[in-house]
Amino acid sequence: MQMLFIDESGTPPPVDKVAGSPLFVLGGIIIPDRFWHQVKADLDLAKRDFGVGGEIKWRFFAPHHKKAHSISHLDGAHKETLRSRLFAIIRKYKSIKTMAVIVDSEAAYRLPYITGPDDLYWYAYKSMTERFQYYLQDITRIAGQPINGIIVCDHRGPDDDRRLQELHARLPEGHHDAHSNYKNLVEGLFIAPSHLSVGVQFADMVAGAVLRSRKSADNRFLAQIETTLRKSEAGQIQGYGLIDFPKRGG
Repeated sequence: MQMLFIDESGTPPPVDKVAGSPLFVLGGIIIPDRFWHQVKADLDLAKRDFGVGGEIKWRFFAPHHKKAHSISHLDGAHKETLRSRLFAIIRKYKSIKTMAVIVDSEAAYRLPYITGPDDLYWYAYKSMTERFQYYLQDITRIAGQPINGIIVCDHRGPDDDRRLQELHARLPEGHHDAHSNYKNLVEGLFIAPSHLSVGVQFADMVAGAVLRSRKSADNRFLAQIETTLRKSEAGQIQGYGLIDFPKRGG
């Protein structure tokens, strides 16, 4: 079983506020079930080593975060060491893969079917889940037996969660040839608050690294997980591990 954990960095903006935050990212990390306990143990050990008592989120690493949080007691150097430790955990297991969907909200709002933040999030989510299905198909072919997967998303809010779960349930109903049939997905969408999910906390780190790379041209953190990004057989990352919505030049 392969588990895709998803979290976001940035916020899908309404159309009248898109100029202030044009980019947001959905980050995903695929963890095989047989490695989940090892990843959790690695995360727990890192937290103990740095005296962290709660969840870890990308935004906590900002130098001037206003509210107290789980890593407030660390100085800048120790925060950077901890962040690198977390990325090293992701790299540690060759079977772990990462993906991210980068949404250009200004370009997306020029599409006739994008009318609000829910549409931005939904089409980013759809792009992510399609690539997950393709990944499951690829490893099914290699393994010679069906490899299934589940999807776990961060909790956003009761109404947002309900809408996403309902839309997720309709994914296999796509009638266009370009749509995945999602035949390797099991059950519906699972929602987990980030502080209760190991995978969602790592997905948040992936999303943050990709957003920093694209928004600020700062590749220090993305470079630490570049080897884990999903790739084509020819080694191509764009469109496989890094997905733009809308497609650039499209």
